[in-house]
Amino acid sequence: MSFFRRKPKTTAAAPAAAAPAAVAVVESGSVVTGDYAVDASHSRLGFSARHAMVTTVRGDFTDFEGTAHVDAETPANSSVRLTIRTASINTASADRDGHLRSGDFFDTETHPEITFVSTDVERDGTDWTISGDLTIKGITRPVTIPFEENGTAVDPFGNTRVGFEGATTINRKDWDLTWNAALETGGVLVSEKIKLEFDVSAIKSA
Repeated sequence: MSFFRRKPKTTAAAPAAAAPAAVAVVESGSVVTGDYAVDASHSRLGFSARHAMVTTVRGDFTDFEGTAHVDAETPANSSVRLTIRTASINTASADRDGHLRSGDFFDTETHPEITFVSTDVERDGTDWTISGDLTIKGITRPVTIPFEENGTAVDPFGNTRVGFEGATTINRKDWDLTWNAALETGGVLVSEKIKLEFDVSAIKSA
């Protein structure tokens, strides 16, 4: 985001001049390097799954926090940690959300959190690849998520922000999310493959 100061008043004796930008989008590169906290109010951790073999149901988690150390020059020194509260699942259906919180799926009372801890980070220009351990219901499996860096900017409050978008597909059965129901016409009610979607805005530490 960028914004500009009002143009200063001029007199007849003084030539008018364009106002300098108060802030502007900055180029990606070493300026990205630093420590960050995920801004949950401007980020989305979403997912989608096929329902009854004919449509897609989308949802997200609304309660999460994360931190990252980004090293643009030596990406392998970068790291990411993310914690998601499973009870915050939201698919715009109270009945469906209640089922997802139950023992058939996330069992939120026993397993209140999903965690991700990176184990390797690679970079190719504005493309990043983050590999790490995803833990759901006490089961830890490796996942790899490609991200696109959307650049950095200084917001009106003086915060330096960086944005990333990424997605990957997992098999929910790998994390003991196995509930399903057979359809009379063949197939199952809920797909095993789940697409995870990440739209992240993170604020750089002072």
